[in-house]
Amino acid sequence: MAPSPLIAPSILASDFSRLGEEMRAVESAGADWIHLDIMDGHFVPNITFGPPVIAALRPLSDKFFDVHLMIAPTDAYLEAFAEAGADGMTVHAEAGPHLHRSLQAIRGLGKKAGVAINPATPVEALSYVLDDIDLVLVMSVNPGFGGQAFIPASIEKIRQVRLLIEGRPIHIEVDGGITPDTAEAVVRAGADVLVAGSAVFKGGPEAYARNIEAIRGGTQFA
Repeated sequence: MAPSPLIAPSILASDFSRLGEEMRAVESAGADWIHLDIMDGHFVPNITFGPPVIAALRPLSDKFFDVHLMIAPTDAYLEAFAEAGADGMTVHAEAGPHLHRSLQAIRGLGKKAGVAINPATPVEALSYVLDDIDLVLVMSVNPGFGGQAFIPASIEKIRQVRLLIEGRPIHIEVDGGITPDTAEAVVRAGADVLVAGSAVFKGGPEAYARNIEAIRGGTQFA
């Protein structure tokens, strides 16, 4: 039996008019982490929210706040997100010229540091920062919007990341199109954290535990 991956619901797919209630509901339903997608309308074609929203949510949960920064530049905002309550911050390899500096800054703030790679970004972008990261986020859709279809080529990319990290204590997270139907393949390839938005939040709060369990069930292969 494969070890169960961590499930990190993306609150981007929740009802924003009830954001605190939604987060608490999904936590009660079995979420391991809370995934917070930060978009700036510049690096990606959408705008979401910033540090004040994270600060408002932080007192409501003791779960790991997994902050995914789809913004450029990033460095000027890292301290604000750290102070707001981020436990980990993931920056995109494509978002700026000095990835190593960004990772140093995150760790200097006492937070877990992650790197995200877009579908067209080669795994080799990670090669020289492996000793400076706690997480690799493989984007299995193009960033910017929820509800997109999973890109099958992501499976091979996850395998390549698993080989590249060579046993280091680095999480491999996958974001985009994660459903009960795609979960098995990404876990088999090496992922151990699954971000899911629409697949978790569909059907309202009474369905959240069932939705999370369905995703976990898809990863429990012999």
